[in-house]
Amino acid sequence: MGLNEKFFRSADEDEGFFNTVLYTGNGGTKEVTGVGFQPDLVWIKRRNDTGDPGMVDTLRGNTSALFTNSTSAESTLTGGNISMDVDGFDINTYGSTWANLSSGTYAAWCWKAGGAAVSNTDGSIASQVSANVDNGFSVVKWSGNNNVANIGHGLNSAPQIVIRKSLNIPNSWAFDTSAVDGSWDYLFLDTTAAKANHSSVTAPTSTTFNTSGTSYNSSSMIAYCFHSVAGVSKVGSYTGTGVAGNAQNIGFEPSWIMLKPTAGLSSWYILDVKRNSFDNYLFANSNATEGSLNIINTTSTGFQFTGAGLNNSGVDILYYAIA
Repeated sequence: MGLNEKFFRSADEDEGFFNTVLYTGNGGTKEVTGVGFQPDLVWIKRRNDTGDPGMVDTLRGNTSALFTNSTSAESTLTGGNISMDVDGFDINTYGSTWANLSSGTYAAWCWKAGGAAVSNTDGSIASQVSANVDNGFSVVKWSGNNNVANIGHGLNSAPQIVIRKSLNIPNSWAFDTSAVDGSWDYLFLDTTAAKANHSSVTAPTSTTFNTSGTSYNSSSMIAYCFHSVAGVSKVGSYTGTGVAGNAQNIGFEPSWIMLKPTAGLSSWYILDVKRNSFDNYLFANSNATEGSLNIINTTSTGFQFTGAGLNNSGVDILYYAIA
């Protein structure tokens, strides 16, 4: 077993759950391998120049993308597609404007859900679900009616993160979470806005999550659901100290972390072990070029800080970490 294969295996599955792969674009058809499994969600971001961070998943098909720095509706990949393969994904001719520019360098963050979708009738509106129950991740698609509703998520525990996006109406990415103070809060993945408490949406159960009305429950919706799994992933938060240290014990050494200060205006930072061992960052909410800032050191049981970066004194910072 190779080092990367071993490092990214889950605690419960022989097959991988998450991996980061790096590649260089060629402006045409590109086969990206080395993931170690067939992914159901791929999130791609250009590193060496500006480029929108975009998501493709198996439930929406291989001819459309959503961009996490934008309120735009789903975008058709004109002239080609991005299809999932047994060890990664194929960029088929398409790539001139996003995921495969010639000489572009890219990071692709890949998750395995449950493969082909199955019908779920746990909620007030039926959904199509691809769920990786053992590893706490599911992709959910449904057709809303513009009213408050509850939707089946296919997991066996309540999600701690639910990311919702309309596919046909321009609106922000609702990022709902219980990780900060235990209440059901919301942020927006495409903005720097601080968190706020939900007033009309209640926390998920072990079978369903709730969605607000209008554009957040439109006629075509997608959601990505996550909860912590011991030794595999951790959804949580910490309060910054402003000084080096502030070690976070999450029970494993992370390979990937997304962090967001929840007060004031701050971007969503994405760090991973493949890009200079957590020294380089990309933003989920921006097309900005990759930056470098030595702010986090990983340990065998979690991570700690080199100073005040992402460790601002008195500020609560949300994170999702994967082993």
